[in-house]
Amino acid sequence: MSEMKITFKHPEEIREFVNMVSKYDFVLGIMHLGLNNVMDVKLHSDDCEELQKKILKYAA
Repeated sequence: MSEMKITFKHPEEIREFVNMVSKYDFVLGIMHLGLNNVMDVKLHSDDCEELQKKILKYAA
């Protein structure tokens, strides 16, 4: 399992994030996404390095 904190500053970042992670089978369930909130993302897979690199741009 991997864990990281992310945040979004613009509405289009949320849309981009959701489109990106929806391409992966193992990703996450999202309860709430908002602007300027720090959120914990937990990836329950040992094969998620590619996705981790992609979402680093949202790191808080």
